[in-house]
Amino acid sequence: MTDVLMPLRRPRSIRTLANRLSGFVRGRLWLQVLVAMALGVASGFMVGPHFDFISQDTASLVASWAALPGYLFLALVQMIVIPLVVSSIILGMASTENVQQLRQTGVRTGGFFLVTTLVAVLIGLAAVMLIQPGSYMDSSALVMAPAVVEGSNSFSLAELPNRITEIVPTNPLRAGVEQNMLQMVVFSILVGVALVTLPITQARPLMELLGAVQDVSMVVVRWAMYLVPFAVFGLMFQLMTRLGLDSLVGLGMYVLTVLAGLLVMLLVYLILYRVFRREPALRFMRAARDAQLLAFSTSSSAAVMPLTIQTAIERLNVRQGIAQFVVPLGTTINMAGTALYQVVATMFLAQVFQVNIETSQLMLVVVLAVGASIGSPGTPGIGIVILSMLLTTVGIPAEGIALLIGVDRILDMCRTTLNVTGDLVAAAIMDSWLPVSADDEASAPATT
Repeated sequence: MTDVLMPLRRPRSIRTLANRLSGFVRGRLWLQVLVAMALGVASGFMVGPHFDFISQDTASLVASWAALPGYLFLALVQMIVIPLVVSSIILGMASTENVQQLRQTGVRTGGFFLVTTLVAVLIGLAAVMLIQPGSYMDSSALVMAPAVVEGSNSFSLAELPNRITEIVPTNPLRAGVEQNMLQMVVFSILVGVALVTLPITQARPLMELLGAVQDVSMVVVRWAMYLVPFAVFGLMFQLMTRLGLDSLVGLGMYVLTVLAGLLVMLLVYLILYRVFRREPALRFMRAARDAQLLAFSTSSSAAVMPLTIQTAIERLNVRQGIAQFVVPLGTTINMAGTALYQVVATMFLAQVFQVNIETSQLMLVVVLAVGASIGSPGTPGIGIVILSMLLTTVGIPAEGIALLIGVDRILDMCRTTLNVTGDLVAAAIMDSWLPVSADDEASAPATT
């Protein structure tokens, strides 16, 4: 069955899409983003509340139009993330040799993502407790930010069985419309397993359809990429006109705390790669550079996914079937950077508002941060939405989210880079853990 399924893996399609995304890296999209960010901060500061060159109403109107490319970029990525992730997961799973190999890959990959996400949360918790960034912030600054994101209510242990049952989508179309990524991942895994067990004549039509869906999705993603520099400029411009420079300076310790935690987690990933892959960590960083730079530029692991798959296959020598399964799955459930950020942000706001977090609540924050990050869409800004649930659970005022929105774009770029790095490390380690078949040896990529 493996030989027949080989044409359905669509390696040319993935390579073509990845090469197109690589063009944005060669065009120094990351540098354009940094320049756009600096220009947005500078121009927004000039028309912000510090200088009063123009009235606040006019400044708000200009900022709204300047932020339009940013909102369009977010909308395009959110629009296409469901078909892209679903098609990629199913195609990756169907390229697996058999159900036994699929089970081994899925269990080990899921366990790896769960453990590393928990480690990231504990690192974030240690960083925020050690640095205490909330002690450097005056909560009165929060009145400057008008936006508030409502959180969801916490649930009791008695409701846990119902929550687990809700993971299985009784209506996949509804789950797609609501962008319930965890349900869509479960749906995709079930369809992928079913396709592996079907005769090739029955599986081929759906595989070809999903391949076309993947191609179309990436065309839309490529269109969205052209908006990235304008999106970053507009969003930073809007931020500065609303908050001013003083708020950004006050958030400096919070930003440094998140970045320190992300850096420590990056070192953990590199150590895992060195131990289990038995290859130099520096070689991994050179191989992953393009995918990391594009992730930093777009703040979307879903948009970078084809380039991540190509990087795993051609630069890290990961078997194609493993790369096409692990990376799309990681794009959805491997959110170590997001989980770390959520814990730091929650504890930071607790320190700002002087909310006492007991040990039981602290454990609940850790569990919810891990659980909420799994199944989150790999789209820009999703972390700030998930954060609202954590704040509501431990009784932190929701107004705090409005303050964090100001620097979320910068941190989103960094944590997305870590998430993509984790996907690549996971793919490489799974490739070392799983046995090599005769077909894998015959189709293994050449060492680069």
